[in-house]
Amino acid sequence: MSFVEQFKQLDLIDLSMRINSSTEADVQQALQRPQGHIDSLIALLSPAALPFLETMAQRAYQITRQRFGANIGLYLPLYLSNLCANECDYCGFSMSNKLKRKTLTETELLAEIKIIKQRGFDSILLVSGEHETKVGIEYFKTILPLVKQHFSYVAIEVQPLAQDEYAQLVGLGLDAVMVYQETYHRQTYAKHHTRGKKQDFTYRLTTPERVAAAGVDKVGLGVLLGLDSWRVDALLMGYHLAYLEKHHWRSRYSISLPRLRPCTGGISPKVELTDVGLVQLICAFRLFNPQLEISLSTRETQQLRNNLLPLGVTHISAGSSTQPGGYQNPNTQLDQFEISDERSAVQIVQQIQKSGLNPVWKDWETNWY
Repeated sequence: MSFVEQFKQLDLIDLSMRINSSTEADVQQALQRPQGHIDSLIALLSPAALPFLETMAQRAYQITRQRFGANIGLYLPLYLSNLCANECDYCGFSMSNKLKRKTLTETELLAEIKIIKQRGFDSILLVSGEHETKVGIEYFKTILPLVKQHFSYVAIEVQPLAQDEYAQLVGLGLDAVMVYQETYHRQTYAKHHTRGKKQDFTYRLTTPERVAAAGVDKVGLGVLLGLDSWRVDALLMGYHLAYLEKHHWRSRYSISLPRLRPCTGGISPKVELTDVGLVQLICAFRLFNPQLEISLSTRETQQLRNNLLPLGVTHISAGSSTQPGGYQNPNTQLDQFEISDERSAVQIVQQIQKSGLNPVWKDWETNWY
């Protein structure tokens, strides 16, 4: 049974009621056995858990240090293209937005790589808008071997692909795929995706299974927090994660918890996630899944990222650009969204070390397994 079949059996209204009706006793019980128990995750994500946030944070810190040591992985997004054939009202790359469109040539890509390598990075995330004809599998097959020559660990965040296409990219050096559902609320999803192949909710929902079945080392999940109830979306991501780890246990898993940020033609959050809520999310997932990797992007402010570093985060980006060619030619108004933490990689490393943690520039390599 695929996750789609399990998902159809979930009643989102009932789950919302269970979250909001959780009691302090439920939270106390959840803290006794948080690992792998969906009922515990429900309680830890609930409003009733807020008085226990300090306890959750202390335990999240202990679990993270036990599992990952003092290490914080560093990565950088490299935007390949802002071409997109989808209409998504929360994204600066949306096809109707009037902005300059650009896809990197091999020469431009190499120029970006040179700058990124000079900054010390050895783990890269290739990002593009979703345009399968001009920035599709053939383009990825061309540029991936070129990128892999320079980086030990290469991830992609692009449009959903077929299983055999992911397998082809694995053969060319692909290590990880990040594919975010954006929201697990089907009606909300339809409201925000009005044109293009991204309208297909079910195809996107099954993408992580195709990724894992193709032999990709790491699969990244995520929701765009603010499109709908963040508590319910996070819980459904927990269901999704539990399914994947049970049925596709050979892959590692990570999550990203991005909050809705300003962008060209963008929207305001339907349900705002506060800083305290974000702390609760990170701690709840760390207690629920000790081996889970958790990424924190430059969407968040400098002060908040400093405070979150010890609690459960394992990977952060530093000195990011969200536009194609942005490292060589910054400030060209091609961005996907606005970033909040504009510190350089050197400054981020200094902060990591100041926090008593160890910056790590590369991820695990496949040949070490």
